Amino acid sequence: MSITKIKGVIPYALALFLNAFTDLGHKIIIQNTVFKIYDDQTQIIYTAVLNALILLPFVFLFTPSGYISHRFSKVNVMRYGALSAVFITLLITYSYYQGWFWTSFALTLMLAVQAAIYSPAKYGYIKEIADEKEFSALNALVQSVTTVAILSGIIGYTVMFENSLTGRYNNESEILHQIAPLGWLLVIGSIIEFLLTLTLPQKGKNSSIPFNIKKYLSGYSLRKNWMLLRRKREIFDAILFLSLFWSISQVILAAFGAYAKSTLGVQNTIVVQGLMALAAFGIITGSIIAARLSRHYLHKGLIVAGAFKITVMLILLPLTHNLVLIGLIFFGFGIGGSMMIVSLNALILSQTPRAHIAYILAGNNWIQNIFMTLFLVLTTLFAYAGWDGLMLLYAMLAVSALLTFWTLVRYKDYFVWFIFERLLALRYNIIPMQTHNIPKDKAVLLMGNHISWLDWILVQVGVERRIRYLMERSIYEKPLIRPIMELGEVIPISAKGAKESFRHARNRLQNGEIIGLFPEGTISRNGEMGTFMPGYKKISSDLNGVIIPFYICGIYGSIFSRAPRRHTPLRSLFRRNIRVIYGEPLSMDSEPHIVYESIIHLKEHYGTHTSE
Repeated sequence: MSITKIKGVIPYALALFLNAFTDLGHKIIIQNTVFKIYDDQTQIIYTAVLNALILLPFVFLFTPSGYISHRFSKVNVMRYGALSAVFITLLITYSYYQGWFWTSFALTLMLAVQAAIYSPAKYGYIKEIADEKEFSALNALVQSVTTVAILSGIIGYTVMFENSLTGRYNNESEILHQIAPLGWLLVIGSIIEFLLTLTLPQKGKNSSIPFNIKKYLSGYSLRKNWMLLRRKREIFDAILFLSLFWSISQVILAAFGAYAKSTLGVQNTIVVQGLMALAAFGIITGSIIAARLSRHYLHKGLIVAGAFKITVMLILLPLTHNLVLIGLIFFGFGIGGSMMIVSLNALILSQTPRAHIAYILAGNNWIQNIFMTLFLVLTTLFAYAGWDGLMLLYAMLAVSALLTFWTLVRYKDYFVWFIFERLLALRYNIIPMQTHNIPKDKAVLLMGNHISWLDWILVQVGVERRIRYLMERSIYEKPLIRPIMELGEVIPISAKGAKESFRHARNRLQNGEIIGLFPEGTISRNGEMGTFMPGYKKISSDLNGVIIPFYICGIYGSIFSRAPRRHTPLRSLFRRNIRVIYGEPLSMDSEPHIVYESIIHLKEHYGTHTSE
């Protein structure tokens, strides 16, 4: 089912759009005013302080915001949050008309308090209206909608800001007098957002858990929530990676305006904000890419690929003064960032129990905002010490390189598979079928036909859990192959060392992992199933778990098979459809003929060995 058909998704997405659009609109007005009046380090400092005001409520309201989202209906939290934004934007508009720049600057904090309380509820609502299999797609939609709002806010409010400056100005107050009517757009956006939240279906229920103010003030609640965040390494690492990415982004946003003004000679806010806005276009594109590449399962290899792309873009950014190239660099930065954040947010949701979702999401925001605030404080200090925009960009390059290395260490096996899968996708359309037959959390022995040199990659494409294969040692030991196989934790096997290899594979099954093997022992030369080797019984007997048979069709006859007749050059120009069908679970003690017949059954019912 299309996610747009889920009840409540459309008004929910529109409300998120207006929420981000309004919050950003005020920030853009203040930030552009700073750009017009101040230069160099002073501009960097005020921009960093402005961004820090937006982040501080997310730090200090971590526990209360999570409690509110858990205690009350998430829809009601969003409704009251949107209503409060109406009154705050009215105050902001009044301060514009009065020319009170520093009051307007300070009201950013009040708007951020509203956003901090609103945030866990708006993201937690995803889990109330969607199934787990829809998390990646819905997260991609949310990310895209938010990014479009950011993009629209940056471009729209900047263009209106520049066009509103009809006369000369000497200070901040004179600028605010000229752009004051823009405040009414903030008010109207908040009103429409409130009306949209009234249409959202109520899914969750109120909780009766009271808020203990003493525990909050003593830090007990904070320590408890911290322990909850640390309970699963998968979740905590994802939060740290997100925090580093957003921290890098915050510093770049704070530093690029001064860099553009002093180094590139740009004076127009439309140009400066437009260049950075291209990162938002990249985030939209990256969200689409991430959703497509994760259509079978949440692919953690995207996290490393995204981090690597970010680092490459930051290497290129200081090397050119061409505005078109800089725009393309920001676009690429956004793609890389989106590949990371869509995957990491979906990973957090999938790993979090429903009962803890509000606290985990609030904790995610809390840690991210601590990191971003810390980075902005350091930016302010370094700018005060004389660092210019270029030096800050190089500093963020160093942090990005560290992030890339860290994600590579954490998800190296997923990244290796990701590279192989992307290379194969250039030539083959791989279609996994019946992957639901593979258990998510128990030992699995995968066995099927052996048609080509690529089978080990084809079988993995549709399976989220990593498969540890048994491989002939003579192939494993080849110099170019061994490093890759070691990353994939392949188990080499030979006639002399079979006993040790079987013991290793059995231990992995006892630990609940997936072992893959091709019981024919060799690649078929005619596309038909050969005789099964019974050695797998030494691995699987008397173990808890299942055997999953699989059948590969569509690859026989390619250059990677041992078919005596290759396809003609004209035929090979087209992408080939390859299907991998996973059968129903069998007992670990199943005899070879039972497994063999199951594979033949898959062949007869779902495909042939010929290309599609």
